[in-house]
Amino acid sequence: MSSKFSLSYCLRSRDYINKEAHDFYEYVFDRYERMIRIREKLRALLELSRPPFHSVGVLPFILGGIMSWRLEGVFRWDIFAWGTLGVVLIMLATYYAGEYWDFEEDTLSARNSPSKFAGGSQVLQRGILPRHIALRASLISAILAIGIGLILQFGYNTGPWTIPFGILGILGGFFYSTRPLRWVSRGWGELWIAFCYGWLPVAVSYYLQIGKIVQLIHWVSVPIGFTIFNVILLNEFPDYTADLTAGKTNLVVRLGRKRTSYIYGLTSLGSWSAMLLSLYQGVPIKTLWFYLPILILSITLVALMMRGYWKDRIVLEKLCAANLLVNLGTTAVYILAFVS
Repeated sequence: MSSKFSLSYCLRSRDYINKEAHDFYEYVFDRYERMIRIREKLRALLELSRPPFHSVGVLPFILGGIMSWRLEGVFRWDIFAWGTLGVVLIMLATYYAGEYWDFEEDTLSARNSPSKFAGGSQVLQRGILPRHIALRASLISAILAIGIGLILQFGYNTGPWTIPFGILGILGGFFYSTRPLRWVSRGWGELWIAFCYGWLPVAVSYYLQIGKIVQLIHWVSVPIGFTIFNVILLNEFPDYTADLTAGKTNLVVRLGRKRTSYIYGLTSLGSWSAMLLSLYQGVPIKTLWFYLPILILSITLVALMMRGYWKDRIVLEKLCAANLLVNLGTTAVYILAFVS
């Protein structure tokens, strides 16, 4: 009787232990799967944020800060850090809104002519994140950006134009794709981008440090504005068919790619001229030597555009990459000139 009881007890104990072990492994596996899903969603959110394209806004902001240091001898890291965060938040609001409102066009673009420079991140199209997340993230980013403006204006006394400048950035960026304004479909989108990624970050960065904007800021901003205008213009080429189908009436859809290629050439000419003119307004003359490689690259791009190389999808992808380099290089040239 005792041996039977012992055997029964051992069997029940074994079953209990096995069940506990099973439940434990199931819990661990479930937690592991949940962590993997969270990591995938965070990675997708980072991809949705399009970090490489933040450089086109942050670099001009750095230039404005450097100019305040070199021209006025004033530079506060805390103000610069808060300001940079504000710029990034406005860009996040812009990019997230674009992902949400351009969903149809980006879906068609990926299907017809996939490109690293057009068609969005494709995160929403792959179903990794629900579409509404992009809109919520955009609104949260815009609200946080306004909060940064309040901190700067009233906490650091950066001047009465601090918040209006921020609102201007949100107006141009957030509503680039967002309805009902949707600048990109009204023929104003490219001009807003030129303003918000050209003059605005340079001027605001300088203003936050000094409390005023000097004339030289306008001169150095013009070439940057022209080149970022060309970036958005050329990036619309791969999306042409998708945008035309979806009714996204940007400049390329309105004018056609051939006529837009001429605008590209004229805008490039404007950037070269503006760069040279800035040398007569107080920009160090050594800027010209830094600028020569960028000028040669830009001239080459114009020549290729005029000869219709944009018709080749593979070549167009390379043109878009080089075009972005012209914009970043133009800003970097001014930074090098003022720090060296």
